[in-house]
Amino acid sequence: MSWDFSTEPEFEQKLEWMRRFMHDEVYPLEVLDLDERGFMRAIRPLQEEVKRQKLWATHLAPELGGQGYGQVKLGLMHEIEGASVWGPIVFGNQAPDSGNSEILAHFGTDEQKKRWLYPLLDGKIRSAFSMTEPNTAGSDPTLLSTTAELQGDEWVINGHKWFTSNGMIADFLIAMVVTEPEADSYERASMIIVPADAPGLKRLRNIPTLGGEHERFGYGHAEIVYENVRVPSANVLGERGQGFLIAQARLGPGRIHHCMRWLGQARRAFDMLCERALQREAFGKKLASHQTVQNWIADSAAEMQAARLMTLHAAWMIDTQGASAARRDISLIKFFGAKVLHDVIDRAIQIHGSLGFSADLPLEEMYRHARAARIYDGPDEVHRVSVARQILAGYQAPQGMWPREHIPTRREAARRKFAALLEAATTDA
Repeated sequence: MSWDFSTEPEFEQKLEWMRRFMHDEVYPLEVLDLDERGFMRAIRPLQEEVKRQKLWATHLAPELGGQGYGQVKLGLMHEIEGASVWGPIVFGNQAPDSGNSEILAHFGTDEQKKRWLYPLLDGKIRSAFSMTEPNTAGSDPTLLSTTAELQGDEWVINGHKWFTSNGMIADFLIAMVVTEPEADSYERASMIIVPADAPGLKRLRNIPTLGGEHERFGYGHAEIVYENVRVPSANVLGERGQGFLIAQARLGPGRIHHCMRWLGQARRAFDMLCERALQREAFGKKLASHQTVQNWIADSAAEMQAARLMTLHAAWMIDTQGASAARRDISLIKFFGAKVLHDVIDRAIQIHGSLGFSADLPLEEMYRHARAARIYDGPDEVHRVSVARQILAGYQAPQGMWPREHIPTRREAARRKFAALLEAATTDA
């Protein structure tokens, strides 16, 4: 089967426009000292320009205001947007709103779309995703303990969540809760829409993290307590017990987007690495002339290229065969891409020395956020286990005590196979 990641010239022109737009209009936002009102005033014209270019919320179908692009095209766009933390907001596909809008689009009722999806796409409201809990392992979501009990025509939700992205500023939350406690492990949970003003919903705080400063304006990861929170029974997304199915539909393509955004960040750090190598001198020659620095550059280029091709291949698999067929590829890029991101930024910091360690360059902030990439959307270890299990499913243990490639055993089998030929050769001799 051939692999084809090519795109038409018209789309390449859009990508080139995005590169210029990010450099000229979005990067400057990173260094402005603005309050939230000033920041929103600054990005509104940029968002309108993105809409005029028909590049707004491109992860959705045309009937929902998107472009219906496949995952390969979306990946190439996220690579450009991801170079700046503010890029996804300007282009209307920031997490968790992008993932929430996708599951509302695919699993929501007409009424749910009207009340929550369309205002979300218009940027009039914000959303949160509430799944992780402090008292259960986030790597094993079958352990979720937050419950929702159907009483009459209302769900009554009780539990404790944290790292609910955007929880402090959201107008509504999508909560993953146990509604079918007696069902099989992966059929116990459902997703329920919870308005932020629902009585009993307590937003305790934004959890301070290594991410730090950019999580201003209320963005961040909130700790939430649900105490007898009542919402209409109609607020369930999809069918009861479909929570894990919906989560996988949300997380699969989302991991593609994460990995391509990481490549955008890595490329920006790589550019800084190369520029510093040509700018700085030590021990009588440019840093670029030192073998260690040359190794950093070569290793970074190879690793980024490998991660990029792996990610585009996973995107192509989703486009051509569906998300389920790409499970192994998605897990591969999740842990591999996270390491590439970290390592390239680390080298860029190292070549800048104390300047790279300081907040006078964006590298220290990039480094802090890169560490989280190994945890969210599934920790590296879980993805490695998943990959190994899927690979091993295609193998079986050789019979007997010796490995399949055991040379003495193979030699004996070869002698039996060619016995007649060997005997004839001996006779002829």
